[in-house]
Amino acid sequence: MPIKDYGVVQGRVFDRVLATKRNEHYHILVNRGDNPQRVAINTLSNEAPSQVLFYADLDFQHPITDAILQATLPSGYTALPSKPGGLALDFIRMNLFPIAQLKPLPPTSAGNSNDLNDQLDLTVQQALSDPDAVLYAFGQHWADTSGADKVFPEIAPSTGIHDIHMNQGNPKSSSFFKDNGVYQDGGLIFHFPSRNRWAAIFTAFQSESFHTDDQTGDPLVASSPVGAGSAQQPENLTPVRIAAALVNPAGGDPGKEYVLLLNKSSKPVDLSGWKIADAHKNKDTIGSQTMQAGDTLKVHLSGHGAQLSNKGGIITLLNAQGLKVDGVTYTRKDVEKEGELVNF
Repeated sequence: MPIKDYGVVQGRVFDRVLATKRNEHYHILVNRGDNPQRVAINTLSNEAPSQVLFYADLDFQHPITDAILQATLPSGYTALPSKPGGLALDFIRMNLFPIAQLKPLPPTSAGNSNDLNDQLDLTVQQALSDPDAVLYAFGQHWADTSGADKVFPEIAPSTGIHDIHMNQGNPKSSSFFKDNGVYQDGGLIFHFPSRNRWAAIFTAFQSESFHTDDQTGDPLVASSPVGAGSAQQPENLTPVRIAAALVNPAGGDPGKEYVLLLNKSSKPVDLSGWKIADAHKNKDTIGSQTMQAGDTLKVHLSGHGAQLSNKGGIITLLNAQGLKVDGVTYTRKDVEKEGELVNF
């Protein structure tokens, strides 16, 4: 069953405590004196391989940022429904970042900028020094009425958010298999309004698979763990990529939108049964076509399946088995001009 009490903690960063060998979490204090919360981030996995996979984007651009601002979240914790089209995060289905760029890092290590403490601190310290910065921490909320918080005693009773990592794709042999679900991934998204900039941090465990069932979040039989090697990454399933899209055609959108695919390889690729999906998982089937080596293919959307919103959105390419081959995102700003392609 999915994790309980999934949601987001919003607020200003006031303090942090680095991970140690005795405490393998990096902790952040949010909202001192005003609905304070502790954010607990895993820096080590209980299952082998133990190093956590890490990705950071210091100039994060994704439709989720507009959605966050429009939601006008209150200070503290807000519960989120685990479904598409809202604020709930899903690494796989929302194309939040390139999965292939996740890198394993140790919790601590000699030197600078070479462990999770250093990499987390890079952005958290910026938020600490900026009174306008806002953190949105996604994960599983807790509230412990038995006493004050063990890390930040000023939080009494203890409350906060953890599971700030991917929460799907755990193998059946794992004690965390029961936590699998879709649209319930964790993450840290920072907004720096004075700089008109967003940043994001995402982590996953190497034991997790990222090809997962659309309903349960369980790993698909054909998939491999995220950290199992490059062969299981989406860009290595086939060499077909989403190269561009016409999201905002002149004179109205339905039936005029299209996605441009590119076969980067030296071999033909059969696209029979392949699909284009949007942010809400609406799909258009490509049809029985074969892309020759080096060719492009313009896939016209019917207007009844996948819909490319002019407010920002997601485009995902699925193969005949329903596995994600490629995924891209675009923002409202990217599609302001009618009739222009968005390049990816």
